[in-house]
Parts: sequence; structure tokens; C-alpha cells
Amino acid sequence: APGYNEDKCTIDNRVTRVAWLNRSTILYAGNDKWCLDPRVVLLSNTQTQYSIEIQNVDVYDEGPYTCSVQTDNHPKTSRVHLIVQVSPKIVEISSDISINEGNNISLTCIATGRPEPTVTWRHISPKAVGFVSEDEYLEIQGITREQSGDYECSASNDVAAPVVRRVKVTVNYPPYISEAKGTGVPVGQKGTLQCEASAVPSAEFQWYKDDKRLIEGKKGVKVENRPFLSKLIFFNVSEHDYGNYTCVASNKLGHTNASLTLFGPGAVSEVSNGSWRRAGCTWMLPLLILHLLLKF
Repeated sequence: APGYNEDKCTIDNRVTRVAWLNRSTILYAGNDKWCLDPRVVLLSNTQTQYSIEIQNVDVYDEGPYTCSVQTDNHPKTSRVHLIVQVSPKIVEISSDISINEGNNISLTCIATGRPEPTVTWRHISPKAVGFVSEDEYLEIQGITREQSGDYECSASNDVAAPVVRRVKVTVNYPPYISEAKGTGVPVGQKGTLQCEASAVPSAEFQWYKDDKRLIEGKKGVKVENRPFLSKLIFFNVSEHDYGNYTCVASNKLGHTNASLTLFGPGAVSEVSNGSWRRAGCTWMLPLLILHLLLKF
């Protein structure tokens, strides 16, 4: 449905009267139409065939139809049962949802059709494997940020191509600084401190030197913010610019920070795996060896 259905009744030359009935309602008697439904039309009334057509069939047309034939001897009837198939249709589906990480969600997808359609849910994600639910309902307990994205509901019953609808699930979580880089820059050169944070909603960034917040527009310094990245740019580094800086990333769920250092040649830039490194010179290594010799 919608479509049309043709009911045929084969007859011979001994037939004197013919009629089509839907249950106890007469549709046609010979060439005379007895029903008011304009969708029911007579296709043929010959010596060998008596047939009608039902146009734009719907589910209410389903049921038994009877061809009644009167012969010289006695009446005969032939019955056919019309089964109406209906393509799947999604009639109700959850709206897009925004939820904080760790909470529970419930998604609903209601479909109609004949036969009754099969409903499935799947997560549209490169890491997703198979269906997340083979039911009208999808329940997720303690949702994580990896479970955000589009969820697709599919309804199928083999009458027509499956119908699909999508629900967007946004998982909110507090900022997490994934990368914070200090850097060494000579006086008079351009230098950049970079702070990268993942968050939903996107993080807002603030920069501090020691405990003093850096205000955008300070001479020689510029802050560039993107949804997941902030840069503190020094156009002409001076001795006064060297030191420790703090990047603070925040959204409505929380905040976090990371420390970065802007240093010049000759300053200790990194301590890694117990070994000291120095920018621009190598005299620390002999001193370390001398210290170890004196110790023993």
C-alpha cells in the first residue's frame, strides 16, 4: 500500500449472473456497481472472465472477497483473501540529546508497517561494530565521550527498502589538556607557547604569568584561541618575558591547567629520565662527572 489489486474470476458460457462481494457487501452485480467507493472499478465482464480492480489499496481493504456465479444448475462461489503489505515507516523517534558524561540515556524509535518491521539501532562511528540494539529502545548506562555521535535507527520488513532516521547524541565533559609545550627563544625573536585541550562544550582559555592574568592586547603579546587550541605569541621576546606561564582551560563542567616555560638560551629547558639538558651549551656534563668522582 498504496497500490492496486486485481481480483479475477474465471467463468464459462453456462453462467447467467455474476457478482463480486466484500464480506457481505456487494461491490458489483454484473456490470452494475453497488458500492460507492470510487477506487473499485470493473475491469472485465466477458464470457470467460469477470474481474474488478481496487485502486490505491490500504490496510482497510484487507479481508475476504467472493466471486458469486449463478449457473443453470446451481450457484457457485470462489473466495480470495486479500493481504495488504505496507512499507515500513518511522512514526516516532527521540530528539537530539545533549548529556553529561557518566549519565544514562534512553532512545526510542517506533515504526509501523505490515508485516511488523524489525527495528535496529547502530552507532555511526569508525570504532563501532554491529548493532548496539535490536529493539525499538536503546539504553546506555554511564555514557562516555567515545559514545557520542550519531545513532541510526533502521526499520525494515522486506516490502520496501529500509527507512532510516538519525539521532545526534552530544556527550559533555570537562576540559583535558592533551598537550602543553614550553619553548626556548633568544631575545628579540618571536616565540609561541601552545596549549591544547579537549572538551565539550569547547574550552575557554586564559593565560597567567605567575599569578597575574595576561590581558589580550598587551603590547608585544597576542593570544590566539581556537575551539581546542590556544597560543600565547610573543612578537619580540625580552628578558622580562622569560619565566613560568599557566594555561587554564575551562567550560561549564570544570577546569584544568598546565604550566609552561618560556626560556632563553642558557636556561635549563627540560628534566627527562634523570638527565639534565641545557639549551645552547654542554658544560653541565663534565661538572656532573666531576661531582660523581668527588662523591666516591
